[in-house]
Amino acid sequence: MKQKFDVTGMSCAACSTRLEKKVSKIQGVENVSVNLLANSMVVEHTDDITDKDIIKVVEDTGFGATVKGENVKKETVKPNDELKEMKNRLITSLFFTIPLFYIAMGDMWGLPMPEFLIGTENAIAYAFTQFLFVLPIVFINRKYFINGFKNLYRLSPNMDSLIAVGAGAAIVYGVYSIYKIGFTLGNGNMQTAHHFMMHLYFESAGMILTLITLGKFFETRAKDRTSEAITKLMNLAPKTALINRNGVEGEVLVEDIVVGDIVIIKNGNAIPVDGVVIEGYGVVDESALTGESIPVTKEVGDSVTAGTLNNSGFFKMETKRVGEDTTLAKIIRLVEDATTSKAPIAKLADKISGVFVPVVISIAILATIVWTILTKDFEFALGIGISVLVISCPCALGLATPTAIMVGTGKGAENGILIKSAEALEILHSVNTVVFDKTGTITEGKPKVTDIIPCGVSEDELIKIAATIENLSSHPLAEAIVNSAREKNITIEEASEYELLPGKGMSAVYRDQKIYAGNSKLMSELGFEIERENFAEQGKTPLYFSKDNKIIGTIAVADTIKEDSKTAIRNLNQMGIETVMITGDNHRTAEAIAKQVGIHKVVAEVLPEDKEKEVRKLQESGQVAMVGDGINDAPALARADVGMAIGAGTEVAIESADVVLMKSNLLDVVSAIGLSKAVMVNIKENLFWAFIYNAIGVPIAAGLFYNKFGLLLNPMIGAAAMSFSSVSVVSNALRLKFFTPKWKRGE
Repeated sequence: MKQKFDVTGMSCAACSTRLEKKVSKIQGVENVSVNLLANSMVVEHTDDITDKDIIKVVEDTGFGATVKGENVKKETVKPNDELKEMKNRLITSLFFTIPLFYIAMGDMWGLPMPEFLIGTENAIAYAFTQFLFVLPIVFINRKYFINGFKNLYRLSPNMDSLIAVGAGAAIVYGVYSIYKIGFTLGNGNMQTAHHFMMHLYFESAGMILTLITLGKFFETRAKDRTSEAITKLMNLAPKTALINRNGVEGEVLVEDIVVGDIVIIKNGNAIPVDGVVIEGYGVVDESALTGESIPVTKEVGDSVTAGTLNNSGFFKMETKRVGEDTTLAKIIRLVEDATTSKAPIAKLADKISGVFVPVVISIAILATIVWTILTKDFEFALGIGISVLVISCPCALGLATPTAIMVGTGKGAENGILIKSAEALEILHSVNTVVFDKTGTITEGKPKVTDIIPCGVSEDELIKIAATIENLSSHPLAEAIVNSAREKNITIEEASEYELLPGKGMSAVYRDQKIYAGNSKLMSELGFEIERENFAEQGKTPLYFSKDNKIIGTIAVADTIKEDSKTAIRNLNQMGIETVMITGDNHRTAEAIAKQVGIHKVVAEVLPEDKEKEVRKLQESGQVAMVGDGINDAPALARADVGMAIGAGTEVAIESADVVLMKSNLLDVVSAIGLSKAVMVNIKENLFWAFIYNAIGVPIAAGLFYNKFGLLLNPMIGAAAMSFSSVSVVSNALRLKFFTPKWKRGE
């Protein structure tokens, strides 16, 4: 069986990895998937294991867990509240960090400083002012210390542990230095007072906490958007419905509808549950589920699904599926499951921290013990231990990924590419398959007139008659013909006696003549022989028109291909990326579109859940990106390694996706992948700069070269090295501002 849990207390990828390992060791557990971003866990296990057994292991590992859906009334922090809290923490941290850093470094850089902070005689004011500035930063970010020391106590240190130990040690030693400054100044020992004045690490502690908070803010924002997608899906179905029970009509809540109830659907009503039409007919917009923009006529015996909209007509339906069994509910579950089961990206920094953190702490302790034994000077030895921790603090490490991500996402936004998470940007560079929806993605999503074939009348006369008749209908194909007439400045006149012929077409009287407009089925019933064209093979829908018992012409309508689709797909093919089209449309139309744009693999006539399954199959052979625009694409967008939504598409598709192409231009898919590759190279370079100072600085700080060369890390040099490593990382990340996609450069 499979069970979902909400997990609390995770702070980095090391936490989720450790939790997965611990839970997977339970006998009977078959599979564990922990989602750091969603703070959730899915466990597949045998029936002999209880939820309490799993929760106990989670708690023993240092985290909290509850079965998903339980304690719903318990007061918890909502995603929006959490985002607001993180934003306030970041703003407050920056408010105090900027002046703290200025005071600590201003004099060394020759910047103007207040008189009471200059000179050794003012060392107490200088040190105590920094202490006062760092206190609110520590208080607002106290979670790092709570989680870090808790994990350290459990002998499973993570990045929070290094932050807590490094920042905590810096602050403790800074407080110790304040006392030493006061003591030495009181004794007139100005040289020693100056020495300790230069041994303050308050600005390092403040900078570490602020930078890490910046990264957490972006994670929280991504989590907030994930929850919005589910909410929008849930809001598709109406809250109430009109039903007929025992001959009595009445409005009830949707959750009170049971299988067998007769639901009445009027013009403009959303369908609340799945069922079958038993009386009347309607023209139903199913684009929310199928992605196809052309409404479908529903007659007696036809199935209708929850979340779709009755554009016109009136019918009664018998309820077949309610609640969690409806198609819409299944889509919601697929989005939730796909989001939960998507493995979190193990950040390189977090992977390294699993080894880096305990090693650094061990080196600091060992150095302190060794130098205490060698010199009999505990103060000297303690200074060395603190120096190791300070030079090892993840200041540049905290910047390495966020700065590249920030600049990369900013550059993407400039080009109309909204990248909603660091995970998406990381995964995109390794994508080897891009899956496209058809309608609204490769094609425009709106039918247009492509062919006008008159018979016995002029082309303008055919368009005039057709538009006059079709102007009485709200069908998208009719709208395409009316728009074509307007573009040609053809006057649309008035017709009367409009009659809808469900599943076949329509009729009306124009200038005292009966006009029929419809498909080949209608024309055959009227006794007309039709000269069939290859419209279906070209992905087009033909509409036939008759007047005075004669065919007067054919107008073909199609969802036309976007101008950029061919170029984008050609570029992806040249990059060695496989292109696949998945659509709910029929095979012939899908193959025709695929042939025109250069896509080699087509999966047609699929339902929403089938799209998600197809994406899952493709993931067996590599990383998959999904490009779509409809609600029906939401499960596939969530299941894909990277979901990419067309900006002109539905809000749910946009919220379910990791990347939004605001200009609805498929060439931006190529640009996004290219940008991801550039960002990943930049992140690796940044991590090099972040660690090179540790690689050089830690041995010096530990005193390995002191006896032979007299080389010891001066605290101010250590602070400067940390600052310079940060400058290196930021400067390198800023190079991404000059990124230009290869297709724009003509390569």
